[in-house]
Amino acid sequence: MAIGERIRFFRNLKGMTQKFLGVQVGFSERTADIRMAQYESGSRTPKADLTEELAHVLGVSPLALNVPDIESYLGLMHTLFALEDIYGLKIDKLDDEVCIRLDKNRGVEYLSLLERFTAWQKEAEKYRNGEISKEEYDRWRYTYPEVEVQRTRNALDVMREL
Repeated sequence: MAIGERIRFFRNLKGMTQKFLGVQVGFSERTADIRMAQYESGSRTPKADLTEELAHVLGVSPLALNVPDIESYLGLMHTLFALEDIYGLKIDKLDDEVCIRLDKNRGVEYLSLLERFTAWQKEAEKYRNGEISKEEYDRWRYTYPEVEVQRTRNALDVMREL
């Protein structure tokens, strides 16, 4: 999904109009909806500072807006191939199901990804078990890693108080 589609997805998720979002990020009321339509259609691409502001107004991480092009199965496959090359993700089989796993031989990269994947797995499990709502799960996913950083800070604060 291109950045424009992600902007539209999150804007609709938040129930915002193009004009409202455009005004919130600093466009004039006269041109706000036109500018946002241009970004959402892909005829314009927001610069980094605008992407940051859009993410802030939408309540998501800028990383949630800048995702690779995975609109097609071929695009997804090439994204997965790149993840294999860069991070050592491996395609495998577990209990007759195809799965993606981390390569333990990657050392620090493995440990870093294991920590992040474990956090994701725990949140997904909470959602599946009904401990958190879909909205809470989505908030975790769309603001990641900020929510994890805040949890770590909170845990450290509690430990300091002991």
